[in-house]
Amino acid sequence: MRYIAALLMVLALVTPPVFAGGPQVVVEALLPNTAVMQVNGARITLRAGQSRAGVSLISANSRQAIVEINGKRQTLKLHQRISASYSAPELRQVEVPRDAAMQYRTTAAINGRAVQVLVDTGANVVAMNAGHAAALGIDYRAGQEAQLETAGSLIKAWSVSLQSVDVGGIRVDNVRASITEGDFPSTILLGMTYLQHVQMQEKNGVLLLSREW
Repeated sequence: MRYIAALLMVLALVTPPVFAGGPQVVVEALLPNTAVMQVNGARITLRAGQSRAGVSLISANSRQAIVEINGKRQTLKLHQRISASYSAPELRQVEVPRDAAMQYRTTAAINGRAVQVLVDTGANVVAMNAGHAAALGIDYRAGQEAQLETAGSLIKAWSVSLQSVDVGGIRVDNVRASITEGDFPSTILLGMTYLQHVQMQEKNGVLLLSREW
């Protein structure tokens, strides 16, 4: 926490240049009532109620920031980018039907390659075994090594960052994943490091994933 506070203090001292026209904004980090953004290429930190470079932060949490630009309020998710030519975000939705095993399986593109995944809200991260990673061209041994306990035994695992995970056009970049030795899990688990960026609603055996884009 001291490191985060020190980082925010340093970032707050950065004074961005003033550009003509509406600002170009991308959200880099979100904290309670605080957002770190790039505005016209300059990184700034705003707390709720503060304004700088034509951008006012109304509120923020770990999922989104509400900003006011040119008198208009807009909701931005992490890594979402808007510019002076901004238009209302498009709502993307994906329907995932429940299968005979009462599970939600669908196709995802991980680092641009199509694979089958199991939606698992109980998994903290996207998880796969070493065979899955090899098929996707992921050099998982370059990641951070750890150990996981499964059914009373310890197995090796590596924490890596996936370039992107895309389900039906709902794409999230820089997704943390866990790669394990052996054949566990047998199916790639679409865990919370992806799912936290989408809204989920289950109705009549169909799981609806949605996100404004």
